[in-house]
Amino acid sequence: MQSRQKGLSQAVSAAKSGVSIRSGRRIERGQTSNHSERHWRTRFDPLASVWLSDLVPLLERAPDLTGLTLLEYLDDTYPGQYEESVLRTLQRRVKHWRAVNGPNKDVIFRQAVEPGRQGLSDFTHPNTTITIQGQVFKHLLYQFRLAFSGWRYVQPVQGGESYAALSESLQNALQLLGGCPSEHRTDSLSAAYNNQMQLFRSQYEGLCSHYGMAPSRNNPGQSHENGAIEAPHGSFKRRLSQALKVRGSTDFDSVENYQAFINRVTSRLNTRIKSKLANESDYLHPLPMHHFADYTAVVVMVTRTSTIEVRRVLYTVPSRLIGHRLRVHLYHDRLSAYLGSDLVVRLPRVYAKTKRRARSVNYHHVIHALSAKPQAFRYSQLRDDLLPNDRYRQLWQYVDQHLPARHACKWMVGVLRLASDNDCEERLIDYLEQQIADDSLQDLKLLQAKFLPQDNLPQVLVDQHPLADYDNLLVANEADLPGHEVVAYV
Repeated sequence: MQSRQKGLSQAVSAAKSGVSIRSGRRIERGQTSNHSERHWRTRFDPLASVWLSDLVPLLERAPDLTGLTLLEYLDDTYPGQYEESVLRTLQRRVKHWRAVNGPNKDVIFRQAVEPGRQGLSDFTHPNTTITIQGQVFKHLLYQFRLAFSGWRYVQPVQGGESYAALSESLQNALQLLGGCPSEHRTDSLSAAYNNQMQLFRSQYEGLCSHYGMAPSRNNPGQSHENGAIEAPHGSFKRRLSQALKVRGSTDFDSVENYQAFINRVTSRLNTRIKSKLANESDYLHPLPMHHFADYTAVVVMVTRTSTIEVRRVLYTVPSRLIGHRLRVHLYHDRLSAYLGSDLVVRLPRVYAKTKRRARSVNYHHVIHALSAKPQAFRYSQLRDDLLPNDRYRQLWQYVDQHLPARHACKWMVGVLRLASDNDCEERLIDYLEQQIADDSLQDLKLLQAKFLPQDNLPQVLVDQHPLADYDNLLVANEADLPGHEVVAYV
């Protein structure tokens, strides 16, 4: 009407008002539509006879029943009367009933994020299978993230959500960040909150106290309360997967190379929030001067078999430690054993599968003792584990079949001793496999002559002085002593 009063045409006024020309004429004449709300059904209700009498009482007792469950109930109660085509109608009816008469739902209250207040830690499974030198690398991805700026740090960890993995990864993240938030948030990690593991709880609380962070966790089963870390898991794993596809391979030479690749992915993500991080850095607490213990300590005794047992895994150690009590620091990927304050051995950590025990045997630790009694090799409980790899196990099977029993044990132990003392494990097995292919396996002495280092010492020519010079020396010395008779020995 305002457009018409300004002198615009009926068509232009209707277009500016967003109505049709016909509606514009009707409005200009003062005519208004008076459509009453429809209160009748346009088709037959297939649930009219059972909705109030049968289905509503079921929903009042169990509001989470689905339309499919109710249709199956109707089919059991009234066989053949309700076809599958009723399912969609029933689902809409149930949804409407829940909205009008159902129970109240949980409400999510979005939180205001303050700079420097909260950092979050969590573990997740990688989407892509990673291999280290061709072997599958079983691991989790630990991620630390600041809630305000979104700065993140990611590290692969072995062995599950342990205190050692959490402590080491968190401290690495804080060292790289250069500061600490006021609060550290996790879900119900067993390393932090499992009531059956009071030692882990006290260690975690000590870790947070050392860095001036208040520990907190979300309610069990409410993952949205950790949305600042749960959602970034997906974004990081997608970026990692894309970067691996560009790289063209998921195999790495070492865990360190894999970590470096992850660091490049996270650094690209962190460059996008540089300005927010610069703002949040002013609110972070300074780091303490010292590192907090990122391991779990256990005390073990070295048995007469030169082994220790840690968390259902048998490890060999150097035989010189037999009878000593060692303090072992358990990290997520390694063990460090101390005798007093001296580090005496460092071992890669192995995890037992399910309830079965596992072994980590290093033949270098016991080969010198075994070479003194080579016949003990044949029936040793650790025989197959003493052999370095499958290639050496196949070598033993060949030798055991083609040499006399006593000679086979002595020959095999001698080969292991030769490989250990001269650091030629790979070269030696390559040579021996070629010998087997040529059916000309060499004697142990010939192998030692070939692989033992040859000392090329220079020849030194020494002139031998006459033996009479010793007599002259003795005569000269005793002549100076009064009252002594000089006797010359020839």
